[in-house]
Amino acid sequence: MEILVIGGNRYFGKRLTGRLLDSGHRVTVLNRGSSPTPAGTIPLVADRNDEKALEKALGDRTFDVVVDQVCYTPRQAEIARRVFAGRTRRYVMTSTVEVYEYEDSAVPVAEEVLDLAGVTVDPDLPWEDPEFLESHYGEGKRQAEAVFAAGSDFAWASVRVAHVLGGTDDFTGRVEHYARRIRAGEPIAVPVANRPATYVYVEEIAAFLAWAVEAEFTGPVNAHSHGPLTTAEICAEIEEMVGGRTVFQEVEVGEVSPFSFARSYVMSNSRAESLGYHFPHSSEWRRKALSETLAVSGRAA
Repeated sequence: MEILVIGGNRYFGKRLTGRLLDSGHRVTVLNRGSSPTPAGTIPLVADRNDEKALEKALGDRTFDVVVDQVCYTPRQAEIARRVFAGRTRRYVMTSTVEVYEYEDSAVPVAEEVLDLAGVTVDPDLPWEDPEFLESHYGEGKRQAEAVFAAGSDFAWASVRVAHVLGGTDDFTGRVEHYARRIRAGEPIAVPVANRPATYVYVEEIAAFLAWAVEAEFTGPVNAHSHGPLTTAEICAEIEEMVGGRTVFQEVEVGEVSPFSFARSYVMSNSRAESLGYHFPHSSEWRRKALSETLAVSGRAA
């Protein structure tokens, strides 16, 4: 198949690209040109926020599937909906568990909990402001999904990715945050009611996205391993690796540590499994994932 990956240069995007190449697909990668595209891919350079530049870079190319790794806002979604009309038969958007950030459910949340038809889309918000975008990450993804759900000329799917763990190239710094505090015995701020969350191993989400490229489902699908994790479980693993002591500090208000959640929006992966994909249990990869990121022989030693 002819596949376009938008923004497939880092973390699980590059793993996805590698899997697509290994499967024999012809892969084009579009980015702003700030870093080289993976070996074996066809590079295209454009700012995806610039509609004319994007159209010029694409020219008359058409694709079987477009995988958009960096669609964060309704404005970007609207550009994609226009530009890829007639250029692809299927569009797969990488979304996030954070679309459920307002949920607080005693049971795992399924895709239909979020009514995309009821999401207010406002492309005129200051989406170009990095601070605004970061603080409205879930909202931006919600609105982007709503743009596609309202209708397009191509089949559309979104993969709502759980919190990702693993890899020596985890750039988030979240795992190291815990390692530093545990090693030093410093307090780790958590909500008074600290809820579990759903996670996925970095290699697993790459595998799922590669599977989704070849599948035919439409609409949103949750992607995560079985077995939600708590902050305490993650910290216990890290403590065994780096030494030190885990000290939790419960806070009523204010900023908490990265893997701490006052609301419960653990996802259900029943739809993905009914479509034919089987996820592992987090216990199968949790220690390996944390070890990779901590790089015990280096940063966490």
